[in-house]
Amino acid sequence: LTHCPCSLEPSVLCHGQQAEHLLIISFSLFSNVSLQCFMNSVLQCLSNTHDLRDYCLRNTHRTDLNNNCRAKAALMEEFAKLTQTLWTSASSEAISPSDFKMQIQKYAPRFVGYNQQDAQEFLRFLLDGLHNEVNRVTVKPRSLMEDFDHLSDDEKGKRMWNKYLESEDSKVVDLFVGQLKSSLTCSECGFCSTVFDPFWDLSLPIAKTSGEVSLMDCLRLFTKEDVLDGNERPTCHRCKTRRKCTKKFTIQKFPKILVLHLKRFSECRVRTSKLSTFVNFPLKELDLREFASDNSVNAVYNLYAVSNHTGTSLGGHYTAYCRNPCTGEWYTYNDSRERARERVFCRQMQKPLFC
Repeated sequence: LTHCPCSLEPSVLCHGQQAEHLLIISFSLFSNVSLQCFMNSVLQCLSNTHDLRDYCLRNTHRTDLNNNCRAKAALMEEFAKLTQTLWTSASSEAISPSDFKMQIQKYAPRFVGYNQQDAQEFLRFLLDGLHNEVNRVTVKPRSLMEDFDHLSDDEKGKRMWNKYLESEDSKVVDLFVGQLKSSLTCSECGFCSTVFDPFWDLSLPIAKTSGEVSLMDCLRLFTKEDVLDGNERPTCHRCKTRRKCTKKFTIQKFPKILVLHLKRFSECRVRTSKLSTFVNFPLKELDLREFASDNSVNAVYNLYAVSNHTGTSLGGHYTAYCRNPCTGEWYTYNDSRERARERVFCRQMQKPLFC
């Protein structure tokens, strides 16, 4: 465990600017003997997610484990043990998370071995596994088709969210899951149909340009109105035939922790290429109200962690950047090494952002 002069006791909480987005930083490090860098990067980001950290430190997760078969909840137990060790170990040695790695490989065999893989995919599999083991719903209701089209969009979104929680309800969902609204408008009759879907993260496209773009540019590209024509024409519910339509995404419900994924890798014929476009983003007060279905909601986020990839599509290395809320300094976690970085580090960030 590598401590800095302001190392924190597990019971001490350092609050972010907004009470809704608390953050705290760990100075413990993983041994790179048994853990690939993409796993290390994601785990350091999650270890600094305040509410998830406390969920493990206070053993609150065991209350939810009691609702499930403990024999099938080994992943959550090992993740909690790992988090507890990160924050309570008095050892000066880096931590070897081999037991955790064994459990994530059982849950998702694609991570067996030592091949380098995508951090975002690992994050999604890990959160899904943790959620399944602490899901408060032990018996899922039968799926029934319900017609909400007569309701207002706001009421329809609430009904669809409550319906989702009837089957998927956990601390992990409380923190990371939001709701996306997709609006499809017929160019012929003007009829607008809406669909509401839960999301764990948002994968944002990056404009192909020689200059730099902002994170807001990426979000605008993700939510811009698209025209569906030709073979892409959908069926209008009112016209009862395929029509030219426009499609647009907005965020109906913002999650407490918003994970943004910058899509730097793209398939081009037989090979994968990586965009090197610099994406500029603020460290504080990222105001996302313009992307909300209802722009009166509070949707301001502060950045606290980044999983970053350096290299090319053929190979590279993942590191993590986390902010110390007590000193305001950012730290980089590079396998079993940790050091402070200046704000210039932002020019190196290229992968998932935790806000």
